[in-house]
Amino acid sequence: MDDDPFREARETEGVMRCPVQGERIPMILRHADVRDAAKDWKTFSSDAPFRVPIPSEEDVRNVRQLPIETDPPQHTEYRKIVEPFFKRPRDPDFIAAIDSLVGGMVAEMIARGETEIVGDFAVPLQSRALAHLLNVGQEEAETWISWGVHVFHDPSKGKASTLDGYIAAQLDRAEKSPGEDFFFALTRAEYQGRKLTRDEMAGFANLTFAGGRDTVIHSISSIIAHLAENPDDLAFLREDPRRVTLAGEEFFRVISPLTHIGRVCPETTDVHGVEVPPAGRVSLCWASANRDATAFDSPAEIRLDRKPNPHLAFGAGTHLCLGAAHARLIIRLLLEHLSQRVDRITILSSKPNIERRETYARQIGYEALTVRMNGVADASLP
Repeated sequence: MDDDPFREARETEGVMRCPVQGERIPMILRHADVRDAAKDWKTFSSDAPFRVPIPSEEDVRNVRQLPIETDPPQHTEYRKIVEPFFKRPRDPDFIAAIDSLVGGMVAEMIARGETEIVGDFAVPLQSRALAHLLNVGQEEAETWISWGVHVFHDPSKGKASTLDGYIAAQLDRAEKSPGEDFFFALTRAEYQGRKLTRDEMAGFANLTFAGGRDTVIHSISSIIAHLAENPDDLAFLREDPRRVTLAGEEFFRVISPLTHIGRVCPETTDVHGVEVPPAGRVSLCWASANRDATAFDSPAEIRLDRKPNPHLAFGAGTHLCLGAAHARLIIRLLLEHLSQRVDRITILSSKPNIERRETYARQIGYEALTVRMNGVADASLP
C-alpha cells in the first residue's frame, strides 16, 4: 500500500475528489493551499454543526462540538472558556505528573515483557493523561479505558452513546458540587454575559473526549512500531535526549493521525477548478500537505532531526488544535523514556489500522500491536 496515496493528484491537479456519504468532496492537497485555506475561515467556514469531521457526524452525536464548529468571533470567545485547562501542559507540576505517569507505564511494560500496545498501553496512557489535564480523579480514567479506542457510537442506541450519558452525569454532578475540574468549570462558565447552555457544555466535553483520543492512541502505536522496525532511530535518540523534541514533530508529520478535516463554503467557490456550491464541503488534507515535496525535503524519509518542520498535523490558523501542547508533551516524554530505558523492541504480531475510502487508503496506527521490550539492563535476554 502506498504510504502517500495523494502524491500523484497533489503534484498534478492539487485536488482530488473524495466520495463520502453521497458527496464528492474536493480534497485540497498541497501544503501552501491547505495552510492558506485553514487560515481563510470566511471562504472555508467551520460554522457547520456535525459537518467538520469527514465523514460527517449527524448520525452519531446530538451536540455541536465547541469551539471547533464555529468561526470567529464566536470561536475566539468559546475557546477562551476552556483554554486554561489546555495550557496546563506548560505547568512544571503538570509536566512532572505526566512524566511520572509515562515513566511508570514504560517500566511496567518492560517488566511485563510482552504487551499489546493499543489496548494495554496507548489507551490507558491517553486516558490517564487526560484525567490529569481535566483535573479529575484517576478513577475516571479507568472508566474511559473501558471504552476502548472509539467513544462515539453504540448502534443499539441510535444517536446516543456511552459518552453522552457519561458527560450528562458529570455535568449533573458538577452543577451540585463545587470543584476545580473541567466539568465544574463548564457549569460556571459564561458566554457573552450568560451561562452556557447544557448543549454548549456537552459540546465542549464531546470534543475534548473525541478530538484527542484515537489520534494520540494511533500516534503512540505508530511510534513504537517504527522504533521496533528501525532500532538505529532508538539508538539515535538515546545518544542525545535533546533530540526527542524534533523527533516528536517528525512523527506527527509522518503519521498525520487525522487525515483531513472538513470546511463548508458559504458561497460558490472555485477550488482548483472544482466548483463548490453554497453549503458544499471541502477537505483540508493534512496528510497530503505533510508529504508535499515543495515544503519538505525528501518527505517520504523519516528524519528525526528534521528542521525546519512546518507540518500541519495540528492544523493551522484560528482552529489550531487546542490539545496540541498536551499531545506533544505525551509524545516527548514517551520518546524520552523509551530511548533511555529500552534497548530493543520486537514486534510479535500486528494488525494495521487502515482508513479506506473510495479514492485512497492509508495506514493510521494499529488495531492491535503486540511487542516485547528489552530494557537497557537486560539487553542480552532472548
